[in-house]
Amino acid sequence: MSKEKFYTVSELEKKGMKNPKFRRAYEALEPEYQIARAVIAARLKKGMTQGELARKAGTKQPVIARLENMKSAPSSRSMGRIANALDLRWNLKLVPKTR
Repeated sequence: MSKEKFYTVSELEKKGMKNPKFRRAYEALEPEYQIARAVIAARLKKGMTQGELARKAGTKQPVIARLENMKSAPSSRSMGRIANALDLRWNLKLVPKTR
């Protein structure tokens, strides 16, 4: 029987960050990850389903699902409608890179 080693997400991330190619790809996805996390957290806090959020934002549920699953990045107009549907204000902030 082969003994498989299982890793936590944190362990995989730490190991992967040592690889420059992995690090670049990871950092490139960070903005989409932050958007997805923020939308999911706000939606759940409001007790809304993806479908309810979509209707309130004037879009369709698959659009919300793709955003939350990081399959697509929303336009600033879409983010404005989603934020409004969540009774929030969308705020874009540019910050210095940390190294």
